[in-house]
Amino acid sequence: MTASLALDGLSVGFPTGALGDPRIVSAVDGVSFTVASGEIFGLVGESGCGKSTLANAIMGLLPTSTIITGSARVHDAEVIGLSDAALRQMRGNTAAMVFQDASTSLDPTWPVGDQIAETIRAHQSVTRSEAKEKALALMTEVGLTDPSERYGDAPHRLSGGMRQRIVIAAALANNPKLLIADEPTTALDVTLQAQILQLIDRLRVAHNTAVLLITHDLGVIAQVCDRVGVMYAGQLVEVAPVAELFANPRHPYTRALLAARPGAQSGAERLAVIPGQVPDLSEEIAGCRFASRCPRRIDACAVTPARVSLGDSEVACWNLPTGGTE
Repeated sequence: MTASLALDGLSVGFPTGALGDPRIVSAVDGVSFTVASGEIFGLVGESGCGKSTLANAIMGLLPTSTIITGSARVHDAEVIGLSDAALRQMRGNTAAMVFQDASTSLDPTWPVGDQIAETIRAHQSVTRSEAKEKALALMTEVGLTDPSERYGDAPHRLSGGMRQRIVIAAALANNPKLLIADEPTTALDVTLQAQILQLIDRLRVAHNTAVLLITHDLGVIAQVCDRVGVMYAGQLVEVAPVAELFANPRHPYTRALLAARPGAQSGAERLAVIPGQVPDLSEEIAGCRFASRCPRRIDACAVTPARVSLGDSEVACWNLPTGGTE
C-alpha cells in the first residue's frame, strides 16, 4: 500500500520563552511511522504527550519560533519547511484536519454550507453554484438530513454532532490524501461519538483516505483503527496492529495504559494508576523517558532504546515482557 503519510525522525522543540533561558522543551522526539492509503492509524497517549503538537507540525500550524527537525512527507512530498503559500495550498487539498471542538473551527457568523463551498472554491476552478452543489452533496454524504435547509444555518443553530459533520465535510471537500482527526469525538456524547467514528470509517473506505486519528481513549482506538502508535513524553514507544496491541502489549507503558482502563479490573479491584510523573521535557533526559515510572527498569534503561521489530509490531524497550497485560 502507498504511504500517504511518512514521518522519519520528526522532532519538535519549543524555546521556554524565559529571558536568558536556553532550554528547549522537547515536545516530540524522533517520531517515525507511516500511514497507508485507506488506513486508520491511531495515535494514543496521555494529554501532553505530544500528539497534537505532532499533528500541528505536519500541517504547518506551529509558531515560527518552533524548532522542527526530521521529515514529514504527505503523498511523497516533504511538508516540513514549506513556505506559507505552499502550506495554504496543501491544507484542505492534499491534507486536511478535523479538530476537537467543531465550534472553534467554524466561523460563527457565516452559513455552514457557504463555509464548505468556500473550501471547495479555494482549491478548485468552479463557479459559486457548482461549489454549492458540491457542498450539498458532501452534506448529504456525511449524514446531514435536509442539507438544503441546513445550508444557510449559522453554526450555533446546529447540534454538536451536526457541527462536527460539517467540519468533516469541509475537510473532505477536496478529496485529501490524508485526514488528521485530533480528538474528533471528545466533546460529544457516547452515541454521537460512535456515529462520528462510523462516519470517518465509512468515508476513508469510500475515498481511500489515510486517517491519522489522535485520541487519549483506547476505546476509540479499538473501535475503528487498523494500527496504533503509543506515545509517551514525546516519544513513540510502540506501534502495532490494534488486535495485537490489545492482546499482547509489549511496552511497559502500553501495558500500564491498558491496565488503567475503566473496566479492566475485576470485582472490587481498585482502578490501576501509573506511579510517578511525566518527566520535565525542558530538561535533558538520559535513557528511556518512562524508566523512572517503570516496574521493569534495568540498568540498560539509562540508554535510550531503539525501536525493534517483533513480527508486525515495533517497540522501544530494553526489557520486554511476554504475554498479556500484567
